Amino acid sequence: MTWSLTDMPDLSGKTFLVTGVTSGLGRETALELVRHDARVILAARSRHKLHDLRDELHRERPGAPVEQVVVDLTDLASVRKAGVATSKLGPIDVLINNAGVMATPAQRSTLGLDLQMVTNHFGPFLLTGLLLPQLAASGDGRVVTVSSSMHHFARSAPLGDPFKAPQRYRRWQVYAQSKLANLMFTYEFDRRLRAAGVPIKALAAHPGYSATHLLSYGQTMKASGGITGILDAAMKAGAQRPEMGAMPSLMAAVDDLPGGTFTGPSGFRELRGLPTVVKSSRLSRDESEQRELWEISQKTVGIRYP
Repeated sequence: MTWSLTDMPDLSGKTFLVTGVTSGLGRETALELVRHDARVILAARSRHKLHDLRDELHRERPGAPVEQVVVDLTDLASVRKAGVATSKLGPIDVLINNAGVMATPAQRSTLGLDLQMVTNHFGPFLLTGLLLPQLAASGDGRVVTVSSSMHHFARSAPLGDPFKAPQRYRRWQVYAQSKLANLMFTYEFDRRLRAAGVPIKALAAHPGYSATHLLSYGQTMKASGGITGILDAAMKAGAQRPEMGAMPSLMAAVDDLPGGTFTGPSGFRELRGLPTVVKSSRLSRDESEQRELWEISQKTVGIRYP
């Protein structure tokens, strides 16, 4: 069964924190939440872009309750600072871990972590743990992590030393592993939450083949111009609109679904279409490897939860 925006409930009194909101899927997600009267906490790296989006949301819905938090997921110190800032904003009903990068060249963070793994997994892992008290305080919290159908192409789980650079960097394989990590995190997290009796559910979503800036930025590391513009145009010609790509995340965030659910497009090979419940790879469902990744992640970012 598919889901559409006509199934969106009134979100008055609900608070959503969405990362990576200044473009693509995150922007569309925030817009739709505001249209349904949610309070939205916008989280991204650029304070200037956050201000611009806040103004856009207020044009869409004058007086909408919109907050802003600056966070750079590649910098764990920045994530911790964002956690402190967010702690002053009260209970959070839903955290949508949307921010990410795709197939970037080999690059390490200031702490020596791979850029893709820290942006797509380790940074969100830390942020989620820091926000856990606020999610639990809502009485019915939810964490939605945006994965990708590319997780099917991961040959193995990312269980090696995260601080050790490989001899040969395969950017697409690392991207696939980071998206596999999103699912392994979701399933292990949900299982731990239930065992601990914490009133939070963990779900995942993927946008299918959607026209976002991720691909072009990953290839060029530039925001615009030249090859970046050509790649963006090619994406727009062949992919579904970002509004459609955001819908699986919205479904996972607001529909009546059990923890551990994975949503994605209902069309051919999950490339496009209205969202529905989908299946993930066998590798993503390996509980022993989920537990191992969880332990690695806790040690890497210096936090233990739930």
